[in-house]
Amino acid sequence: HPILRTKPHAHHNAQRPFLCGDAMAMTPGENDGLKPTYSVPPLTSLCVLSPPSSEKIGRPAASSSPVWQCSWSRDGCVLASCHGAPDSCVRVWKKEWTGNNSDHGGEQEAMRQRWFLAATLRDGHARTVRSVAFAPCSKVLASASFDGTVAVWEKFDDGDSDDNNDGGYGGVGETAGGWECTAQLEGHESEVKCVSWNSTGSLLASCGRDKSVWIWESFLPGTIGDAGDRDPDGGGDGEGEFECIAVLHGHTGDVKCVEFAPSLGQWGDGDEILLSSSYDDTVKCWAEDGGDWYCAATLSAHSSTVWSVAAAAGGTRLVTGSSDRCLAIWRCYTAQEKRRMDPDSKGGDGLWKCVGKLPSAHDGPIYSVHCAPSRAGHGRIASGGADDRIQIYREVPGGTSDAPLFTLDAEADDAHDGDVNCVQWHPKDGSILVSCGDDGLVKIWSYNVS
Repeated sequence: HPILRTKPHAHHNAQRPFLCGDAMAMTPGENDGLKPTYSVPPLTSLCVLSPPSSEKIGRPAASSSPVWQCSWSRDGCVLASCHGAPDSCVRVWKKEWTGNNSDHGGEQEAMRQRWFLAATLRDGHARTVRSVAFAPCSKVLASASFDGTVAVWEKFDDGDSDDNNDGGYGGVGETAGGWECTAQLEGHESEVKCVSWNSTGSLLASCGRDKSVWIWESFLPGTIGDAGDRDPDGGGDGEGEFECIAVLHGHTGDVKCVEFAPSLGQWGDGDEILLSSSYDDTVKCWAEDGGDWYCAATLSAHSSTVWSVAAAAGGTRLVTGSSDRCLAIWRCYTAQEKRRMDPDSKGGDGLWKCVGKLPSAHDGPIYSVHCAPSRAGHGRIASGGADDRIQIYREVPGGTSDAPLFTLDAEADDAHDGDVNCVQWHPKDGSILVSCGDDGLVKIWSYNVS
């Protein structure tokens, strides 16, 4: 695979990557081809989200429970985080404005925001909550747990009002901040590692330690499966239904991550494909044909566990992050392009090809990658990992879709006191990101979009 060139980083002794692809372009400001003459701009920390004092509610200290994943609502006004033992739960955070609203985005707008804890959801799982994901409707979310189940939560009212005297904390069997667990999906034989909705909310995917991927059809408010007899604002009636439509086997190790992406008319006859990454060092592309799901491709470019896979806006590019410390860039080729490259190729599906790698993108395993929304500009990737660092790579001119070039555009050293478990771009504002880590904190960052 094409690889990027490495050169000493301005702040670290380790070799830091800057460019990826076949072409070897000079970075602006480079003098001797070895050392950059500029420093990488830092990300700006805007706020840290932490729950109320643990003594107040008789719970373990938040810092003793890692935060495994964060998920934005589609409008970016609500944020969910999931937490591990000993204080396993899902927390829902809500944004309010402290001044006049602004359409300009960025740090100034973010400074006029205040995030508060709207709800804490504890009655859905018995063990660590490993993954959380908002449906397209911001009043529905799913969570996955080491107890082997997936829980679906629906919001019924505005339980975050000032007279909510439990501070957003609900006990077992209680509604927490207006949220209620309305479905528990069982089937995995052991720990569930990740959940992900498709673009319409009609499908929910889960994966786990049992090496399987499950696809559930949902009939919930705000989805194409909604029967239409629900609250038009997206509230639930407690009678959500789910049906397992596929159990996919093919990985030979834990499945760490699942994500839907557009099929672009190149994979089966469905509108979307499902991507899964695994402890077996591969990513699999699952496609639908006549209602049946099948493995359309296996992507191999890493030498160790693939923790995370992310699709770029438009779906023609993927990025994967691995324990081998590398980021891999993948391009989707059409079936016609595939036949031109290999006349002997069979089947009518497209082709995923690794068109570049960023070796040593981090100084340890890469646990999370996410591609920026189009509003952040073309070709920006955020990553976080075991080196306690968040990095943003930006695609630079001089490359092609077959051999892209990237530069390290911004970073946050010591972003968390421990592993960075997840990093996610704001869905509407390309200058805002959120991260979470082993230190039990959720942090919101500002990125200067140049």
